[in-house]
Amino acid sequence: MGALFRSEEVCLVQLFLQSGSAYSCISELGELGLVEFRDLNPNLSAFQRRFVGEVRRCEEIEKTLSFLEQETGRSFSPRLVSPLQPPCPAPSAPQPRELLTIEEESERLAGELKEVSKNRESLWSQLIQLSQYRGVLIQTDSLIAPRTPPRFLKSSSSLDNRQDIRLSFVAGVVHPWKVLAFERLLWRACRGYIIVDFREMEERLQLPDTGEELQWTAFLISYWGDQIGQKVKKICDCFHTHTFMYPESSVQRQEILLELEDRIGDIKTVLSQTERYLQQLLARVVAVLPQWKVQVQKSKAVQAVLNLCSLSVTDKCLIAEAWCPVSQLPVLQGALIEGGRKSGSVVDSFYNLLTPPICPPTLFTTNSFTAGFQSIVDAYGVASYREVNPAVYTIITFPFLFAVMFGDVGHGLLITLAALWMVLAEKDPAMRGGSNEVWKMLFEGRYVLLLMGLFSIYTGAIYNECFSRGLSPFPSGWHLQPMMHHYNWSDDTLYGNQYLTLDPSVSGVFQGPYPFGIDPVWRLASNHLTFLNSYKMKMSVIIGVFHMTFGVCLSFFNYTHFGEMSSVFLVLIPELVFMLCLFGYLVFMVVFKWVSFGSRSSDRAPSILIHFIDMFLFTHNRENPQLYSGQVMVQRVLVALALCSVPVLLLGKPVYLYITHIKRVNGTGDQRPLQSDTSSINVLQGDLEQEKVRQEDFDPAEVFMHQAIYTIEYCLGCISNTASYLRLWALSLAHTQLSEVLWVMVMRVPLSRPGWLGCVFLVGIFSFFALLTVSILLVMEGLSAFLHALRLHWVEFQNKFYSGSGYRLSPFSFTSIMNPV
Repeated sequence: MGALFRSEEVCLVQLFLQSGSAYSCISELGELGLVEFRDLNPNLSAFQRRFVGEVRRCEEIEKTLSFLEQETGRSFSPRLVSPLQPPCPAPSAPQPRELLTIEEESERLAGELKEVSKNRESLWSQLIQLSQYRGVLIQTDSLIAPRTPPRFLKSSSSLDNRQDIRLSFVAGVVHPWKVLAFERLLWRACRGYIIVDFREMEERLQLPDTGEELQWTAFLISYWGDQIGQKVKKICDCFHTHTFMYPESSVQRQEILLELEDRIGDIKTVLSQTERYLQQLLARVVAVLPQWKVQVQKSKAVQAVLNLCSLSVTDKCLIAEAWCPVSQLPVLQGALIEGGRKSGSVVDSFYNLLTPPICPPTLFTTNSFTAGFQSIVDAYGVASYREVNPAVYTIITFPFLFAVMFGDVGHGLLITLAALWMVLAEKDPAMRGGSNEVWKMLFEGRYVLLLMGLFSIYTGAIYNECFSRGLSPFPSGWHLQPMMHHYNWSDDTLYGNQYLTLDPSVSGVFQGPYPFGIDPVWRLASNHLTFLNSYKMKMSVIIGVFHMTFGVCLSFFNYTHFGEMSSVFLVLIPELVFMLCLFGYLVFMVVFKWVSFGSRSSDRAPSILIHFIDMFLFTHNRENPQLYSGQVMVQRVLVALALCSVPVLLLGKPVYLYITHIKRVNGTGDQRPLQSDTSSINVLQGDLEQEKVRQEDFDPAEVFMHQAIYTIEYCLGCISNTASYLRLWALSLAHTQLSEVLWVMVMRVPLSRPGWLGCVFLVGIFSFFALLTVSILLVMEGLSAFLHALRLHWVEFQNKFYSGSGYRLSPFSFTSIMNPV
């Protein structure tokens, strides 16, 4: 948890990589994912870098591999479904000679695939064409002898007068969707001087391009005259029909049909052998393609990192700069030694520590449990280097504030079960491999959902609510029997009055507080909503003041770590005085009233709101009794302290900085550089910024204006932020009332019906109730409570101590390259 409380210590290292081992060293660092390289050639374009040729070479290999992957995806008979995923363990980055082998082998396979695919498509095209020709001859043979009557004629006498004219034929196949349009156009263009017949082919043929099986329609057109023949042929060309030579003699047609059968058999034999060889070729591609893809991507990434390096003066080594965690420096040195050993270099590469010119990046070591909460904080802003990380406390406070607004045992149990299912199945690849963005977000935040559900069960038990119904695990602290004896109530009194008042002053009516949570007897009271309003509103204020005060206290760790002890006395303490003297005292009055006034004296309890208003007006309302003796004087002192803290907060830091600047200018102050963290090998950002301020010209007006804005924002923010926590009360009340309305309007009707008919009716109604519960209460209300809890952390809590102006360390890692988020 120490690394999560404050970011890891990061240093800037200068790497001296021997030319012969630079590739291997970068490859080892990519496997470990330790360092983030800096660009030492910012003025050079991508085309001017030294290793741009190698990068282009890898890109060309990737194009070849993409072609191979496409070919395997569209393979036929049988279809290959081998997943193109990197094997485990993944191969390392190939050496240049290995990359050359991959390039040659991939190009050879691509060339063979292109040639075989071309031959295969040509054979398929010939097979389909011959099959169509055969189908036309078979289907139209019965149309010639004996000759059938003409289908389209202008008149019967026209044909009789032209018996001496020789008929010509056009035969072919047309797409079945074009038959009607084709027939209509022939009739209109040829004016009926043709005979057209259509027959569906019995054989379904597979198209080589799409693989679709189609049942073509064979046609035979009989016509006379060259002009009509030219029109017919043009129309056939317009409809992209396949026409074939059609002899008039039946003997010739039989000879052609036998010849077609022989040719089709030969082509099928050759096509079968081609398919078999193609499948063997594709199987070889599937076996090596995943490994090649990983190797080429790694090689390309290494070459891209080498382009960030600069050459030494002697051109014998490459110089690189990188950010590296201090705790991983021994691992970094081991990676450099291992890279030199694999490359066979005699001289080992090494690193040298540098003073960082800018603030180092931020690195937090997280696991599957803490990653979700860290993402919530990073969505607001990445923590500055070595700044206190709010994610540690968000693990508890975020699900708790959500549960305050979403408190229900039943709803919390449903969320817990759903999150527990995702947690138990987190190692299942199918759970992680989904393409739905909403599902990925829910799965990544499964531990956040788990704690949200558990805390909702806890707060729901306190509210004594389970699907808007009350629970009674313990006997109530209120009893009716003493009231009946004291006031002589009878059974008629109980049945005749809808509401009866329980007087706690009567002995035995109230026998003590409920052991845990709210007493279930309040659900029967007519002032149930009034009681919950008062309880939840005060609870929201108490939680808000504690949450904000804790955020202010966390700034103490930032001030002490960066050596700003003046801010502890001139900023932190005045902020705490202002917060505690006003709103801390309000919390004290709420708790004091709860402790001092019991059920029997509750009618004499004073109004806290009136006391809080009189506190600012320096007055006293005689109709509102005091909580304790000397209350007026204590309140005046607290208001005075709060008012006095404002000028200290406004002028303290600017005056201190101005006096320090004057002393340094006159040479009377401490001329030593600012002290940095002795446990760090870096100069921290805070030290660098303070040293820069002291060396440059000091602008008192700018410093005062900045502090004035900060003071006004803090003082007004304490008021508005405290009121903002009332959303806990509003959302909790809305969730309770919405659950109550859903139960009354949906479930109460079937439950009130007796007999078996009510049971049957209950089954259907319960499914509808479950649907509304999940869609409205769990999804919509849960999302609303989640967003409000997010706002309370970002605005009301984190702005008290958290700047979030850093940037994340993005180490060079093959894992992130292979599996981008």
